[in-house]
Amino acid sequence: MMRIAVASFSFLVACVAVASCSSKSGENANASATTTSTASSTSTSTSTSTSSGAGAGLVGPADLVYEGAFRVPSGKFGSDANAIFDYSDDGLAYYAAHDSLFIKGHTYGQMVAEISIPAAVKSADPKALPVAKVLQNFAEITEGHIDDEKIQNAMILGGLLVWDQQLIGSIWAYYDGAGQQTKSHFTSGLALATQGDFKGLFTVGDPFPAFVAGYMTRIPDEWQMAFGGPALTGHCCTSIIGHQSWGPAAWVFDPGELGKKSPVPATGVVYYDAKHPTLGSWDNTAKENAIYNMASLATGIVFAPGTKSLLFFGSTGLGVPCYGEGTDDKSLQGKPTPDGSEWCYDPDVSSKGTHGYPYGSYVWAYDANDLVAVKNGTKKPWDVQPYAHWQLKLPIDTGTNQLNGAAYDEKTKRIYLSQRNADGAMPILHVLTLKPGG
Repeated sequence: MMRIAVASFSFLVACVAVASCSSKSGENANASATTTSTASSTSTSTSTSTSSGAGAGLVGPADLVYEGAFRVPSGKFGSDANAIFDYSDDGLAYYAAHDSLFIKGHTYGQMVAEISIPAAVKSADPKALPVAKVLQNFAEITEGHIDDEKIQNAMILGGLLVWDQQLIGSIWAYYDGAGQQTKSHFTSGLALATQGDFKGLFTVGDPFPAFVAGYMTRIPDEWQMAFGGPALTGHCCTSIIGHQSWGPAAWVFDPGELGKKSPVPATGVVYYDAKHPTLGSWDNTAKENAIYNMASLATGIVFAPGTKSLLFFGSTGLGVPCYGEGTDDKSLQGKPTPDGSEWCYDPDVSSKGTHGYPYGSYVWAYDANDLVAVKNGTKKPWDVQPYAHWQLKLPIDTGTNQLNGAAYDEKTKRIYLSQRNADGAMPILHVLTLKPGG
């Protein structure tokens, strides 16, 4: 189900913070940002309110200016039946040398292609958006090694990062109930069709791989000494939740050490688990808790130079969480299903599983100094909380509003967000510019 937003083409946010988020709009000639306060019992902030809404050096919602969007082409790009953009899932990376994006295709194929970045257009109609060109066809960049550990359920390519003339990838095991996964990261070349350049799989740090096997980002030069490394990797909120983070997670590591050290040293600077559910409990079914619930997913991270903010992008349930069968009949909410589970009112997701209708794309914003304190041992990873968190209302409302990842262009200060199933079964790429102070 897709719902088209009011075509004002505004980039709307609902901001949550204990201090405050400024109501002052950041504007340019064609776009605006507005904020509205919402209540939350779990949000915390020690920031001073400014025109950006978050404090000096801290990014707030008014600092993210919506520039427009573009779409991907339909059709098959490669010899495999799954060499298509339909049902694309997590994995997005910016490639500065080509001013392009590496992006994942159909979830069944777990392949990667390279696409161009056309000029973004503001429209709530996918057909009005420009179409990217395919620069490199889909390729299975692990060269068959994605299943090296022979784990029973599906292996998912969770993150991509261009690093030192290589493409870094991470994989996680879906529903790894037996806890079999031990390795998560790999390296490949930037020429996707080239065979023989895969190296891996490698173990990163000492946590269970599902804590680290997703999104990645570069740490700005001015922060690398404080963090003790040049990059961050993390993952959260998928099945099985018992051995991964209950909220955004990030570990410091050096991608250049993949294949050189085993395990690759890694330091957790923010994560939560069943023993430390700081942001909220996964099994909460009593109240709304947008900052974290069983329907929350963090799928991308951006750490922009010149700021002290780590921005996690994803989606969350805005309503009261529920586990069971989805239904569009509100009168069935909470009643037993024929198979003994529970009906959850959810017009957007009918499958059995986690629900939190309605859903919103979401941002969790962390102060880098808090994460450095964890690295230095003065705080625990689960002590850290976002200084602000807010809903992103993009021009196209897909119902679930899931994001497939985030990528950042340091030169133009543009953030690219891949929105799942926004053009039929294909993703749409949204473009935001980071403009501190609006």
